[in-house]
Amino acid sequence: MAIGRRGFVKGATLGALAFTIGGIEVLMAPREARARNVPFRLLDARQGETLEALGETLVPQAREAGIAHYVDQQLSVPPHEALLQARIFNVRPPFADFYRAALANIDENSRKVFGRDFALLASADQHEFVDRMRQNKIEGWTGRPGAFVYAVLRADAVDVVYGTMEGYEALGIPYMAHIPPQKRW
Repeated sequence: MAIGRRGFVKGATLGALAFTIGGIEVLMAPREARARNVPFRLLDARQGETLEALGETLVPQAREAGIAHYVDQQLSVPPHEALLQARIFNVRPPFADFYRAALANIDENSRKVFGRDFALLASADQHEFVDRMRQNKIEGWTGRPGAFVYAVLRADAVDVVYGTMEGYEALGIPYMAHIPPQKRW
């Protein structure tokens, strides 16, 4: 079932994205996709767990907001349509390569530093790992610098938590949809 432009625009205003359930595209927020356990398209379960744990460490409520479903869904759209921060930071498509490599690197280095995958670490160890990553202080880190990975994934977590009407409301910021066009900017 194709989602029409009007439906897409309305859904985007509400923070909804197109997820596939049983072969049918359905508009829903990443939060709802997570709650309904919608299968990932491009990430595997382990990558999803790592992304959720990292997102939650970076921005509280990112897990519940559906960061892994958000990133996975955005990886499945054409690169020029993706809302991912990787696109804003000029990562060369396909963006899935960046996210998969970053998540693998996080788990690999978490095992080196703490002896277990990032998602299995205690909260204090997750915060310590992220702080080291942010400062490029993880010995043996390969690929994109840890600070760059931190910046991209933190911005994605901020987007999924605060880039919705509920997020704007939580921050006390009026959402543009509620402001008459003549009063915007």
